[in-house]
Amino acid sequence: MRKLTYFIACSIDGFIGDPGGDARMFFPFVDEEFLAFLKAEYPETVATHGRRALGIDDLENKRFDTIVQGRASYDVALEEGITTPYAHLREYVASRTLGESPDPNVEIISTDLLGRIRELKSEDGEFGIYLCGGSKLAGELTDEIDELVIKTYPVVLGSGMPMFGSGFRITEFTLDEARTFGNGVLVRTYRRKR
Repeated sequence: MRKLTYFIACSIDGFIGDPGGDARMFFPFVDEEFLAFLKAEYPETVATHGRRALGIDDLENKRFDTIVQGRASYDVALEEGITTPYAHLREYVASRTLGESPDPNVEIISTDLLGRIRELKSEDGEFGIYLCGGSKLAGELTDEIDELVIKTYPVVLGSGMPMFGSGFRITEFTLDEARTFGNGVLVRTYRRKR
């Protein structure tokens, strides 16, 4: 069975963006050391247009071959005129309001989200599924998430979009690895405790 990994950036106080979801305050922390880590360990999490700009479009996928993101996350790319932000992956967008996909490489999941995620997880393959966000989507899929990779940036936002947009519920994970960087970023990897 393939893993669903929620790979997410957040503040020290657990917000993935400001109240509107804007996460640009994290961009200054992507320095040379941290970018080298992403290229070596998670190259497929860098959007296609970012890969091209950095000259790393030829990097092979290491962990994921599929991405699932929410409508708000996808809209960030659409606002820039990018209809397939992760062209190097199979792309899915969970949305009840986006009718037809603006790109033939992007499949819209408008009904039975849990069923579709379970189908994707049950496929054969060596690569996992990258859950890109956002908050509401992660909240809906909490029970399906097998791994968390949390990039914590050294800022406190005070309020904003939480990592999981869901009601109160305790879900246990086990810390597998923690790595620190010179810029103050901490990357923690957790495995679902089953």
